[in-house]
Amino acid sequence: MNAIGHALAIAGSMTWEILWALILGFALSAVVQAVVRRSTIVRLLGDDRPRTLAIATGMGIASSSCSYAAVALARSLFRKGASFTAAMAFEIASTNLVIELGIVLALLMGWQFTAAEFVGGPIMIVAIALLFRLFLRERLLREARDQAERGIAGSMEGHAAMDMAVQREGSFRERLFSREAFTAVAHVFVMEWAAILRDLVIGLLIAGAVAAWVPGSFWRHFFLSGHPVAAALWGPLVGPLVAVVSFVCSIGNVPLAAVLWNGGISFGGVIAFVFGDLIILPIINIYRKYYGTRMALFVTATFYAAMVIAGYLVELIFGATRLTPGERHAAVVEEHIAWNYTTWLNIAFLFIAAVLLVRFVRTGGIAMLRMMGGSPDGEEHGAH
Repeated sequence: MNAIGHALAIAGSMTWEILWALILGFALSAVVQAVVRRSTIVRLLGDDRPRTLAIATGMGIASSSCSYAAVALARSLFRKGASFTAAMAFEIASTNLVIELGIVLALLMGWQFTAAEFVGGPIMIVAIALLFRLFLRERLLREARDQAERGIAGSMEGHAAMDMAVQREGSFRERLFSREAFTAVAHVFVMEWAAILRDLVIGLLIAGAVAAWVPGSFWRHFFLSGHPVAAALWGPLVGPLVAVVSFVCSIGNVPLAAVLWNGGISFGGVIAFVFGDLIILPIINIYRKYYGTRMALFVTATFYAAMVIAGYLVELIFGATRLTPGERHAAVVEEHIAWNYTTWLNIAFLFIAAVLLVRFVRTGGIAMLRMMGGSPDGEEHGAH
């Protein structure tokens, strides 16, 4: 019981440390999603040219941070005419280049990790585009499209189908400060929390358990931290594999990333681990349902290769520029909660969250929550 209590205390401390940052990140993301209409995305993603992939990346950054919803939305874009490469670029960006992820990484681990995430993400997308161009055959692509057209349900289909952006006409400023925008922001904010809450809680509990129960000596041996060159080579290779067996995706894997960093994983290995949320076992199974077994294996293999490449290049770039952090201290794994600036920020942002939650409930949000599972062929739902 003492061991369990210790793990829960660490998980609770982590939760308290990052709470305000999560609320801020999701609020900013909700504002972006409230003014970006999803109907404009598909027509811009019909090929795999560099410009198209850049647009897909930008649209992904403005989208959901839930890995399951991102995977479902990528399949939806593919079915509506987007190229497979562009759809995968959108999926990667909407999971690994979103605002809230960057904020939490900076708070838990330092600004260098946020910078590395936003350097490594585009590297991974470029690597995927090159690997697809080299190895993706037209026959396999046709099989994947035929399977996608069957519309087999995966996870978070209803959430992925919802376009909650403001539909009224007018300038960007008029739409942003309208009553409809307030409603849309509230709806996106609460729905995003509902989408990632399970993974976030699981991730915090796993991180707390690992921090409390796994001795540091194990991680130092496992990550070869006593041999800098070997550690730099080993980290990006094993980082995504640790993510696969952890079963945690979305932002939920960041607390565990902090624990692994304290344990001795290389800088590039941390980034590869965070990217690994797109090849955890439940999502590989969804790829199988969406695109067929052969394409699921192809996507998993190419994504893993791209994660490793991104991890190595991040290690080299940040090492050459001397931006790699020299210390391994993640304060969030300390077992205490203090009355400090974090407490005041949490109180302020909890008030903002309460305001958005009230708006969500008063404008029909409860009915939307019931449709989160939904059907991939259901109608798209607006926020009002």
